[in-house]
Amino acid sequence: MFMRRRQFLALGAVVSVAGCSGSFGGEQHGRLNLTVRNDRADAITVQVEVVDAEGLNYEFEEVRIDSGVAETFGVLVGTDGRHEVTVTGDDRRSQLAWNVDSCLRFRGTVRVTAERVEVASKCIQQR
Repeated sequence: MFMRRRQFLALGAVVSVAGCSGSFGGEQHGRLNLTVRNDRADAITVQVEVVDAEGLNYEFEEVRIDSGVAETFGVLVGTDGRHEVTVTGDDRRSQLAWNVDSCLRFRGTVRVTAERVEVASKCIQQR
């Protein structure tokens, strides 16, 4: 399950995305909440890919993000093990990883500016 929402940002605004975990057949699936912010003066195109340790691809999305806009992504992943999200675009690449065995809900933020890419993450629901 992949969901996306666009948000327009005011200067200095903080974006947070709330999500929930999924339960199918009694097993709780992990959930990623990801925000990609474009604080550059021009639009950017990014690819977002979410995979597990065995290489199973949970999502791949390519999206163009206008200046001053944030895209949010919600992805249900497997019930256990390591998962990675990679955000690439132009000459930039960012990665975040977490283990669903210990972190059921994981939040990540990738902020792209003219000078650098900033990455932050946090487990928002321990298992």
